[in-house]
Amino acid sequence: MVETTCAIIKPHAVQEVGTSGAIIELIERNGFSIEHMKKMKFTEKDAQDFYAIHKERPFFGELVDNMIAGPVIVMALSKENAIQEWRDFMGATNPEKATVGTLRKMFGENISYNATHGSDAVDTARRELKQLFNV
Repeated sequence: MVETTCAIIKPHAVQEVGTSGAIIELIERNGFSIEHMKKMKFTEKDAQDFYAIHKERPFFGELVDNMIAGPVIVMALSKENAIQEWRDFMGATNPEKATVGTLRKMFGENISYNATHGSDAVDTARRELKQLFNV
């Protein structure tokens, strides 16, 4: 089934020269269709709302701070089984544990600066896409 998922290139990856372009090229080469894409900057409130599911976790503040550190590139990606395919392509949250060939292995620095975000479920994708693109 064709799904649409939310994908974000995080601030530290956007700030690295050439990284966001390389990630976008790899997204297209791996069969994803970019339905919507924009460069934006999260406000602190927007980032808190976006990651509200993690509000009680000890890393919440760091996550919000990382996401407001600079511009991000947000995308709506479509593909057969897009949510799982995107998560597989991103790789493990910790780049040190990510499989060779995944985005986080290639572009992530550490667990806090792991280059990309992706929705983890259909409901999450809908909520995130509505917040970012009002679709």
